[in-house]
Amino acid sequence: MDSIGWFNNFGIALLNQSNYKIWKSCMGSYLVGEDLWEVVGGCEVNPLKITLENTDALKKWSTTNAKVESILKRSLSHGKFEHILWCKFVAEIWTTIDGLFNKKDMARLQLLENKLANTTQGDLSISQFFFKMKIFSLNPKEPISEA
Repeated sequence: MDSIGWFNNFGIALLNQSNYKIWKSCMGSYLVGEDLWEVVGGCEVNPLKITLENTDALKKWSTTNAKVESILKRSLSHGKFEHILWCKFVAEIWTTIDGLFNKKDMARLQLLENKLANTTQGDLSISQFFFKMKIFSLNPKEPISEA
């Protein structure tokens, strides 16, 4: 099911395959506005060793991390949520999501090429469709067929 038009409690559209840049901008602004960005951006890191001196800091960090984790999880479409199931910290969730949309490796390029090659416009493959448009642009008096 397409998630366009589906919004979470924060007024931000659920992240799906086509709205990452908008989602990232809105979510980042929301988290900064709520003073929650530190755990995402890595400015505030998990105090790993529990001592008497950092008990309060650990509690604060854990609470903030849990809040942001909840916000992020409620802002993802089902297909994107599956990618972050095993993430333990918010910074890891954010990095994982960013990696899904900003891959620049050959495997990602091949995946996009395959997706484009399998795209259709009506009954025509995308290459057939653009070839037909090219032919039409060379002969503008030719009537447009139903195909």
